[in-house]
Amino acid sequence: MTKGVSITGMGIISSIGNSVEENYISLIENRIGISRITNISTVHADVIKVGEIKKTNEELVAELNLTEDNNFSRTAMIATLAAKQAVENAGITSINQFRTGLISATSVGGMDMTERHYYDYFKHPELVKYIACHDGGDVAEKIAEELGLKGMVTTISTACSSAANSIMLGARLIKTGKLDRVIVGGADGLAKFTINGFKTLMILSDDFNKPFDNERKGLNLGEAAAYLVLESDEIVAKENKKVLARVSGYGNANDAFHQTASSENGDGAYLAMKKAFEVSGLKPSQIDYINVHGTATPNNDLSEGRALLRIYQDEKVPDFSSTKPFTGHTLAAAAAIEAVYSVLAIQNNVVYPNLNFENPMEEFDLQPQITAKNKNIEHVLSNSFGFGGNCSTLIFSKNA
Repeated sequence: MTKGVSITGMGIISSIGNSVEENYISLIENRIGISRITNISTVHADVIKVGEIKKTNEELVAELNLTEDNNFSRTAMIATLAAKQAVENAGITSINQFRTGLISATSVGGMDMTERHYYDYFKHPELVKYIACHDGGDVAEKIAEELGLKGMVTTISTACSSAANSIMLGARLIKTGKLDRVIVGGADGLAKFTINGFKTLMILSDDFNKPFDNERKGLNLGEAAAYLVLESDEIVAKENKKVLARVSGYGNANDAFHQTASSENGDGAYLAMKKAFEVSGLKPSQIDYINVHGTATPNNDLSEGRALLRIYQDEKVPDFSSTKPFTGHTLAAAAAIEAVYSVLAIQNNVVYPNLNFENPMEEFDLQPQITAKNKNIEHVLSNSFGFGGNCSTLIFSKNA
């Protein structure tokens, strides 16, 4: 097996916890973060459920010790919190000691501030500062500034596979010797823009989402941020670093089928998984747990399920579950928070439950793990698929 790069630090904030430890406790104790909307004034507040971080923007500003004249979006604030956690967890005291980069993923960017102040820019000049934070790239710039990072900084926005591609690019940069250390991950805050957009697509559920259930009605949107520190084997050896897990495989593909739907046969998902296995040198039978994309939309679960059956053919599909019933679908952050969950699954030898599942889908005989299960876990496969056919797969492995 080709050795992947090392994961030496993780940070996360989501609707089920403000730290890695809090998120893990929620996952094993079935503490869900899906609730009614409280931080956004919207006509949909009493109609839909979301995975909302129960911190106001004012509380986030105070936690980050930002000045009153700051122009941080909500996405940038939760991203900075998670990235700082990851750097601290990795024991990094000198951020520029090695060739260090930052690859941050987002799809919402500063949209929450744009929609809040759009009509007031001409009447209130003091609000013009928020125009600059609209761009998705501003989130990465804010993180780098807060960390004091002087190296490569870039942004990836490939819809709901964004953070997976961030992790993949970071791993490739280390493997090819371009960088020694990369902070990778993603963040998206909730905004009316996404709430209204997904409602228009008619794929939001008015109840708790039910991935891979025959009666699934759609997804719950969520907000979150998560970042991981990837480091080369050379730095790990030189610094005697503790390795949490390894990025052993990755792949991405595009099924070029539809702007917002996956192909019915899961072509993109199949190809992404196939490539990840080729990179890792692992066989599908060596995967102990699959963290499926599992958005609970009729299209995604059917497409992903068929792709899994194509990959495994006559073999039994390993234990799998979606963690989105806990957090909601956090868009560009999804692959990052699920990367953290995948590493925690490896560290604690646990398969998380696929909550709310009752009835198997009529199209195939696939049933997710519905209760927490303890077993030895060496390798976890994590899928993330986005609009525009963007399909990405990551494989995480226990440190040898």
